[in-house]
Amino acid sequence: MIRYFITAVFGVLLFSCNTKSEVEKEIEKIPINVEIIRFDKAFAAATPKDLPSLKNEFPLFFPKQYNDSIWVEKLSDTLQNQLEAEVLKKFPNEDSLREIFEPLFQHIKYYFPNFSTPVVVTTTSDVDYRNKIILADSMLIVGLDNYLGSNHKFYDGIDRYVAKEMKPSQIGPDIAEKYARQYIKIPNKRSFLGQIVYFGKELYLKDLWLPNASDAEKIGYTEEEFQWAEENEAYMWRYFIEKELLYSTDPKLAARFVSPAPFSKFYLEIDNESPGMLGRYLGWKIVRAYMKNNKTNVQQLMVTNADEIFTNSKYKPKK
Repeated sequence: MIRYFITAVFGVLLFSCNTKSEVEKEIEKIPINVEIIRFDKAFAAATPKDLPSLKNEFPLFFPKQYNDSIWVEKLSDTLQNQLEAEVLKKFPNEDSLREIFEPLFQHIKYYFPNFSTPVVVTTTSDVDYRNKIILADSMLIVGLDNYLGSNHKFYDGIDRYVAKEMKPSQIGPDIAEKYARQYIKIPNKRSFLGQIVYFGKELYLKDLWLPNASDAEKIGYTEEEFQWAEENEAYMWRYFIEKELLYSTDPKLAARFVSPAPFSKFYLEIDNESPGMLGRYLGWKIVRAYMKNNKTNVQQLMVTNADEIFTNSKYKPKK
């Protein structure tokens, strides 16, 4: 009997692995040709006399309201040159970038067949970490100077909870986030539940699109922060239920538990130990439970309202 049980369990696991690998094999067959334009390289190699041809080739990056003297000055700016040198050191060619873009776009195309592969343009942005990735129609602009490494000297003055995400491995999750928001229906109700389920859907798409990324990378946590969330899941859930926060429309809840922040705000001693965005983490758990316990597809998930997802998720936090 025991031998039969072990054989059955092994068979289920083997079937699951094979099913997953079959899906990945299908995804790998999807033809994706990513055009990567290194504007950062072109600008770094240019001199003032090259400015006219540079403007002609990349008009989008030279707004007409700015005088040429600004660009001439920037071409010879010492700090700008140092920034360009660091970007070239970290991303000397397109190989590492292509390894990020191509499988990500294949996965998006598999789950959303109408997806069109964008032209990827890399640039420097004076470390504009609020706009690391810009999605404009058929163009995806990536500010590579925002991904030099969490401890890079150029990030010394940036809050740690922001700088920790400024590393090459975060490029994929950041791009996935931009595309996810094109597919997820904005909730009609402004409840706290609606907010956390929205971000739960976003993180679930990262599960599908970034199978090789860690859960910590998907949500933008360190491994230690993610472990804290895992260990305190039941406690956090009990707090939200006891405080009757799920259906609250208090706008302060977003700042406390949803928006990027150095920590979440339970107004308890544990606050300083906690990572920010714990509402997103719990929303992710709810969406995962919903998809596990219901027969539906990812397209339908994107338009299903938060109340229905929560009710049918049968979500129970780990104890």
